[in-house]
Amino acid sequence: MKHLILGTAGHIDHGKTALVKALTGIDTDRLKEEKARGITIELGFAHLELEGSICFGIVDVPGHEKFVRTMVAGVGGMDLVMLVIAADEGIMPQTREHLDILKLLGVTSGLVALTKSDLVEREWLELVTAEIREFVTGTFLEEAPLVPVSSRSGAGLDQLKTELGRLANQVSEKRCEGHFRLPVDRVFTMAGFGTIVTGTLLSGEMRVGDILELLPSGHGGRIRGIQAYGTKQERGLAGQRLAVNLQGIDLDQVQRGDVLVPHGTFRTTGTVDVRLDHLASAPRNLKHRSTLRFHTATSEVSAQIILLGRDLLKPGESAYAQLRLGEPLLLLSGDRYLLRLSSPSATLGGGVVLDPFPPRRRRRSQEALQLLDRLNGCDLQRIIPLLISQSLLSGIDYDELTLRCGAPRKNVEAVLTSLLSTGEVLQMTREPRIFLSRAAFEELKRKLLDELDTYLSANPLREGIGKQELKNCLPKRSDQRFFTPLLVALERESALEIDRDIVTSAIRKAPGNTPTPNSGGKILELLTEAGNEPPTVKELMERCNRDEKSVRDTLDLLARNGSVVRVSHDLFYAAPAMALLRAKLVTFLKEKMELTPADFRELTGLSRKFLIPLLAYFDSEKLTMRVGEKRVLRKR
Repeated sequence: MKHLILGTAGHIDHGKTALVKALTGIDTDRLKEEKARGITIELGFAHLELEGSICFGIVDVPGHEKFVRTMVAGVGGMDLVMLVIAADEGIMPQTREHLDILKLLGVTSGLVALTKSDLVEREWLELVTAEIREFVTGTFLEEAPLVPVSSRSGAGLDQLKTELGRLANQVSEKRCEGHFRLPVDRVFTMAGFGTIVTGTLLSGEMRVGDILELLPSGHGGRIRGIQAYGTKQERGLAGQRLAVNLQGIDLDQVQRGDVLVPHGTFRTTGTVDVRLDHLASAPRNLKHRSTLRFHTATSEVSAQIILLGRDLLKPGESAYAQLRLGEPLLLLSGDRYLLRLSSPSATLGGGVVLDPFPPRRRRRSQEALQLLDRLNGCDLQRIIPLLISQSLLSGIDYDELTLRCGAPRKNVEAVLTSLLSTGEVLQMTREPRIFLSRAAFEELKRKLLDELDTYLSANPLREGIGKQELKNCLPKRSDQRFFTPLLVALERESALEIDRDIVTSAIRKAPGNTPTPNSGGKILELLTEAGNEPPTVKELMERCNRDEKSVRDTLDLLARNGSVVRVSHDLFYAAPAMALLRAKLVTFLKEKMELTPADFRELTGLSRKFLIPLLAYFDSEKLTMRVGEKRVLRKR
């Protein structure tokens, strides 16, 4: 069965609801006030099955100018529209506004139903038909069928169904791939069931038992039950009108404008980049920073317009803009929207969302306009590398990339596979998958090498920089998870060398490039003269009249060269003195098998200041092993 949404549109009292009832037998006016006043106030719903396995979910919208905002909420999921025009009145104000709204919201197929045709003479019907043909010229209804009907007598209904079936065969169903998204247009409760919402499923499929999230509030729940056109279902498909019984979400936690989505899949946005089409019939210019009402699917919030590249948009013109929303909404690339004035009530324009998660743009940025041009062109081969490139050193993860380009995941994967194979793009992390452009990767490598060179220039006596210290040198706007692949690439290119936790320049490591300590001979001389009781770092600073960094750099270099041995943070021994102490210790342990601190004091004549650090050093060097208060030789 092919599932499509058929909507009505047209001026008040032109017979939209009566026509739906004539087609389906369902009266979509369910409220007492609607019955009493004889007009549609809220959205109404029905369904119609045609031969050829076609099922229409019908959305009947109000025609009164006061309820245009309600009408807009019903247009969002339409695949086909019946523009209803009464033969006895012809084209009226809401006929015009509704057609403008349909065009802006991307409806591309439908027909004109000329109702009350039994109330007028043939000549009048021909005049109205000609007027309508002229009215729809240049719109998606220009070549559409125009069917005179009478809801009272039934005349023309069979032809109307035939034309609807023919159009249905030409229209594609909504995509069942991807995640489900159901904008809520009605909320109510039933005894024994709890909260129930209705809406048109825009994409994917939902099943009983699915864990869901309500955006923008973030309330979580579960699907307890699904109905499609009054029949209980285990799953709902894209293109169907559904009633969904929610578990875990109270009636006061959901309202029209909310969207049901799988838990943890989507996120809301407060800023979107758009193409903005200003209606030629709009009563005024659109100015930069003006604020209007923003309508999309079943949602309505305020929005400030930031025109990109210009200060004014005249009626009939189009431009790129960034909209700053008064409240966060779930919006995806490709979603349609409207902009309306609240007072006086009027539709000014609308268009399509191009980037739902943009950065703040410089208004005259040619780079931004270039990206929006490509997004507007829907060329994934150009959009994806540009989005990755414009993420600069931060990279962009797979989910955000998919949301921003608004394409099916399989299409995004195909483009990414191609880009990865050519090396134009690199995948930097496995989970989440973050992608970086080749240019950004090369820039990060250069920055790391510059940081390494700067460090080595400032610390000529040090072997290199610690990995963590170098990692902290990555730009803040980048991601520290990129550090390992960057280091691996630089080592593979022989740009640097890594020895355990120390990173140094390959040039520094080359023969003949080892730095020599400034006044290192003086420090080594002092350590050698002191023998078993060498001066501390502080004492060396005082005797050499040097700062701590200089002394430590020299000691580090002497330690790397093997001239001295680091025992602790502040204690260094000349290599010959350490060799003598080591030999005495080994000889004693081979003869006595064990050694206490008192034995070591008697053996060396050292005080606790030197004795305790030395015993800990020999333990750390795996020469000795502590057993209680004694030391024994480790087995080799």
